[in-house]
Amino acid sequence: MTPARTTSRPRLALIAALTALAALAAPVTTAGGATGGEGGHHRPCASSRPARHGPAAEILRIAERAKKDLDLRSVILRVTVDGREVITTALGESMTGVPADPAMHFRNGNIAISYLGTALLRLVDQGRVRLDDTVERWLPGLRDADRITLRMLGASTTGLVDYVRLPAFQQAVGANPFRQWTAKEVVDLSTHEERWYDPGTNWSYSHANFVLLGAALEKITGTRLDRLLRQEVTGPLGLRETRNAFTPDIPEPVLHAFDADRGRYEESTFWNPSWTTAPGAVETTDICDLERSAGGLGSGELLSPSSYRELLNPGTVGLGHATKKCPATVCLAQTEATHDGLGILVLGDWISQHPLFFGYSASMAYLPSRHLSIAVSTTQGPTSTDGHHAHVITQRIAAALAPGHPIPDFG
Repeated sequence: MTPARTTSRPRLALIAALTALAALAAPVTTAGGATGGEGGHHRPCASSRPARHGPAAEILRIAERAKKDLDLRSVILRVTVDGREVITTALGESMTGVPADPAMHFRNGNIAISYLGTALLRLVDQGRVRLDDTVERWLPGLRDADRITLRMLGASTTGLVDYVRLPAFQQAVGANPFRQWTAKEVVDLSTHEERWYDPGTNWSYSHANFVLLGAALEKITGTRLDRLLRQEVTGPLGLRETRNAFTPDIPEPVLHAFDADRGRYEESTFWNPSWTTAPGAVETTDICDLERSAGGLGSGELLSPSSYRELLNPGTVGLGHATKKCPATVCLAQTEATHDGLGILVLGDWISQHPLFFGYSASMAYLPSRHLSIAVSTTQGPTSTDGHHAHVITQRIAAALAPGHPIPDFG
């Protein structure tokens, strides 16, 4: 655990105010929470009342400064303590003349792999599989399927090359970002490359792992992946605004995104995300559901104690080292302080995930010792530099609200 730092009086006052707010606030009523309106009525995710003082005002100042400094088109965020709202707000625009709003939907990218990891562990808890089962029963066409386990897929230790890093793939996406990719196409890109290392001997992130894990979960359960994730994860967490799409469509209201990767600043909202993870887990969400995910997954709410321990460290700590085939920028060192879990990241005392693609950036983080959840979504402005802007804002909010528990960088 990170040792506590000396805290100034203003910071102590902020922390005390945060604690008091959590104790006094009414239960949250949002799209993402389990609590509905009268009779369970579903309400949209909405901005909280403006605050001039205390933690909410400090968070708002952080977001406003970051939006300006990072040239962000929009910032949407939500922070809770013990599931009780500290602030929900939206800054900037979705499109020109259209203000950003907390109810807007955006792509959640690899947040969905957190759901995959928890769904796998739920099946373990139900006695339907074991983490160390090899996958030849469900993925018989995969090379070395008799040596690759479910654990390795979820923990990114298979050695499969990440197809997203391949120049041919990057060129194809750049040339036609609307292309519909199949699971077979993207997995074949990885499996036709020489493996980075023998299964289970190192660590490296590969999108192919989670495409394959999704396929395995479907075979294990006989249930289509989007329905399985709804049954095992998003449904129990009450995530009413988180859903899969087999097309590039996004439900209204939409947070529009813009991207400059192709040499000009252009709308990227409906670029096709079919390559990003397993079919059935290519999802959109809103900020309330993202915050609920941070707390629900980060606390292990859906898991047994033993599976929660596996979620946080499935054997990755101590792995990650450069080889002749795999540079240190790919085979990242997995330490106690920063390492990959089963679809989640352990960053210091926080449990986190932060996707970045197609002009969208998002971040969710949960601090178990404080029951503090942070969720941020951003879109890029014309001069934004590349980077996890939502995660940077999350780190700054964490530094203000929990100064003894910073969120370290990873990778």
